[in-house]
This record gives sequence, structure tokens and C-alpha cells, in this order.
Amino acid sequence: MALTLDKATLEAALVGYQHEIKRIESKMAELRQALRQTPGRVAVEKPAAPVKSRKKARHQMSEEGRARIAAAQRARWAKLKKS
Repeated sequence: MALTLDKATLEAALVGYQHEIKRIESKMAELRQALRQTPGRVAVEKPAAPVKSRKKARHQMSEEGRARIAAAQRARWAKLKKS
């Protein structure tokens, strides 16, 4: 399958790539400026760390408790099927 592009699409792509080149060159200029100003380390702002949510400790149900719940549910189903 051959991909055919018209002139307008190619021109739009070219404009987009030229914009990207300008953006990258701007960032490179900022880095060069920072390198010229400081002989040692450069201060860089770190992005804020995501806030960790505190989760409550999960309650562990005992085997006996699970058995009681299961028995009660079986009783409810039996009562429902009976009527």
C-alpha cells in the first residue's frame, strides 16, 4: 500500500518540523547559557513528587468469620429457594 501525500500536507509537515527545530535550538541555547554561567553544578528545579495516598491497613478476616458469613448466606439462599 503506497502512501500518497499532497503538497499541502507536505508543506504543513515541513512547517511543523521547522517549529520543532526552533524549539529545540531554544532549549539548546538555554543549556549553553547555563553552562557558561556556572563552572560547577547547575541548579535545576525538580518536578514535585506525587502525593502518596495513605491507605488504611486492611482488616484480615479469620477463617471462622468467613465460615459464619458463608453459612448465613447459604441459609438465606435456602430460605429464598424454599419460598
